[in-house]
Amino acid sequence: MSFQALLDSYGYLAIIVGTFMEGETALILGSIAAQLGYLELPWVMACAVSGSLLGDQFYFFLGRYKGKQILHKRPHWQARTHKIFDLLQRHETVLILGFRFMYGIRMIASFVIGMSRVSTVKFVSLNILGAIIWALLIGSLGFAFGKAFEIVVSDIKQYQVQVLTAVFVLGTLLWMFVRYNRRKRSTASISSSSTSE
Repeated sequence: MSFQALLDSYGYLAIIVGTFMEGETALILGSIAAQLGYLELPWVMACAVSGSLLGDQFYFFLGRYKGKQILHKRPHWQARTHKIFDLLQRHETVLILGFRFMYGIRMIASFVIGMSRVSTVKFVSLNILGAIIWALLIGSLGFAFGKAFEIVVSDIKQYQVQVLTAVFVLGTLLWMFVRYNRRKRSTASISSSSTSE
């Protein structure tokens, strides 16, 4: 199956799944693919909004109905949970609109907001607006990156698979690095609090 056929068959679905999981990388890759002519940018952004909203709503309701049980089983989430609750108390609207711009906390932010007293209607309304702003901004940046790369490399078609692969690998490595550091800090804070007791 050709690269074009793969993107035609699974490109938009991959963006929905990637943004559901927590993925600027999926949106950026989709935007670059749109700039290369494989996908349509408005559909890339629409899929990103859909995937992002589905993910956020899933974690919001998970927090609302199972939050305490899940936190009890994941003590390494405690430090981030307290920080997000603190931010929520001081900047509720801004946090709901902008948490997806804070790399690495989108899933847990939705989860924590679900555990709070924020109404479902307020969260859904602000979340839709935030998802649209995010998709437009990150999608446009990815598209512009693809355009800039095309200007630098005159015959971009020769390198399209390498470019998309490099963005995917770098995005995945960054995501793994952030998760590893966050888990390491959480473990350290848990062990220091237990020794102080």
